[in-house]
Amino acid sequence: MSRWNSEKEAREEILSLVADFYNEYKKPEQDKSFTPGDRLSYASRVYDEKEMQSLVDSALDFWLTTGRFSAEFENNFKKWIGVKYANLVNSGSSANLIAFMVLTAPELKERRINKGDEVITVACGFPTTIAPIIQYGAVPVFVDVTVPEYNIDISALEKARSEKTKAVMIAHTLGNPFDLKAVKEFCDRYNLWLVEDNCDALGSKYTIDGVTKYTGTWGDIGTSSFYPPHHMTMGEGGMVYTDNPLLDKLIKSYRDWGRDCICSSGHDNMCGHRFEGQFGELPYGYDHKYVYSHFGYNLKVTDMQAAVGVEQLKKFPSFIERRRYNWDRLRKALEVVSDKLILPEPCEGSEPSWFGFLISVREDAGVTRNEVTSFIEKHNIQTRLLFSGNIIKHPCFDEYRNTDSYRVVGDLENTEFIMNNTFWVGVYPGMTDEKLDYMASIIIEAVSKRG
Repeated sequence: MSRWNSEKEAREEILSLVADFYNEYKKPEQDKSFTPGDRLSYASRVYDEKEMQSLVDSALDFWLTTGRFSAEFENNFKKWIGVKYANLVNSGSSANLIAFMVLTAPELKERRINKGDEVITVACGFPTTIAPIIQYGAVPVFVDVTVPEYNIDISALEKARSEKTKAVMIAHTLGNPFDLKAVKEFCDRYNLWLVEDNCDALGSKYTIDGVTKYTGTWGDIGTSSFYPPHHMTMGEGGMVYTDNPLLDKLIKSYRDWGRDCICSSGHDNMCGHRFEGQFGELPYGYDHKYVYSHFGYNLKVTDMQAAVGVEQLKKFPSFIERRRYNWDRLRKALEVVSDKLILPEPCEGSEPSWFGFLISVREDAGVTRNEVTSFIEKHNIQTRLLFSGNIIKHPCFDEYRNTDSYRVVGDLENTEFIMNNTFWVGVYPGMTDEKLDYMASIIIEAVSKRG
């Protein structure tokens, strides 16, 4: 005889036990006091029993693929960020892939990106912002960035444009928005698509002409990542969002195998005309569930991942505030060595949700970036470089270098400087004042003793 009177009662007991498990075994890890010399990561998960309960709740459904938690997260996310449509995918990199590929769809007619068309971007960033451009056969046009904002140099936009330019696809660097006003005006002037890679800036805000919105919502498409180090996490996961209904339909198609039907998993014939259409050269009435209008992918997320995201989103406003607080505290502490370090500056008109704290070692500091980061790492503080530094210098470009597969505008002087002199440390919500102050003291020691 069952110990429970119903499935509901069984779930409640199981989820109560999950909460007990968290409080007994996982909460002590979250609340562990800091001792100088302990490992200080650049990022980490911040969670409690709610995420674990939601994850187990989804596992008890055993639906496994996209389901009720995914729908709930998409709905809550689009309301929070302020867009009409939001679609979950399995990573931020997949979000960028989808965001680009939908712009190659024939439905976009003369605005469609064709092979050989150009997309303006930067070489100083994460590779998956530009990987879809290269992989499809379009041409990335690289322009320089600014220091200490570490975002696209808007003065190069006009020089970068040609008759083949169809889009601008760039990221907001470590939470610091790029000059959206200038970039958006440029895109509007020439009828170009704007894709905001918002993977490192979720929660950042930007104001144009008195209107304040979240980054990712100013362009045609925004993308986000929910990898564990990011602003909030699902383990793996990403989001593609837009206000454009045609782009939303294309996003769904490219994410879900390229099919023409938009019925969600486990649902059939939502339109009521499943066996009534004429598509391509298929026989009339061919099952719409198996009609493919694009060469797409399967990049859906699992409901277990989405279940974590549902609870993370509830905590997210507090995460943003803590990141801003941590960044401000660290910057004030490092002012004393601003003669040796270039400290970051927020973009004018922005309110960043900081992903990390960028630092450049001045060329006359008497110490190199590698010497500084080696010293910091020896004190068990994790550091990171600004991703690729200059993607053109990486082995993945060996087969493309000095070909017409890409264009470079100018000499990328700041990109080269960043590749050689810049690093960053964490400001994630789990960083306490004690941790921040210790980290600042070690950075100061690294440049003062050796410089």
